[in-house]
Amino acid sequence: MTYLGLAAVFVALCVPLMLVAVVWRRPGRRWWLATGLTLASLVVLTAVFDSVMIAADLFRFDEDRLVGWFVGLAPVEDFAWPVAAVLVVPAVVLLLAGDERKPR
Repeated sequence: MTYLGLAAVFVALCVPLMLVAVVWRRPGRRWWLATGLTLASLVVLTAVFDSVMIAADLFRFDEDRLVGWFVGLAPVEDFAWPVAAVLVVPAVVLLLAGDERKPR
């Protein structure tokens, strides 16, 4: 299995959780903005720090299992993990959060 195939399976398993959370809780604009900013931040941090770690030779990838697209030194497959995290973590928080519409 390629790194992209593994990443696609993992992200595909995370998408239904996000869909259930969004349909059930109907988050507002502020939630979407926070989630989008989180995704953007994690993608930038992944590009920077993966490139630094690869340049420092802390780890290597099997070249035969990569698609061949890179952002800096980071292979595109590495960006699936922050995407999965942004799908799962906000969805779980949304599902576990109490109903904000209740009077206090």
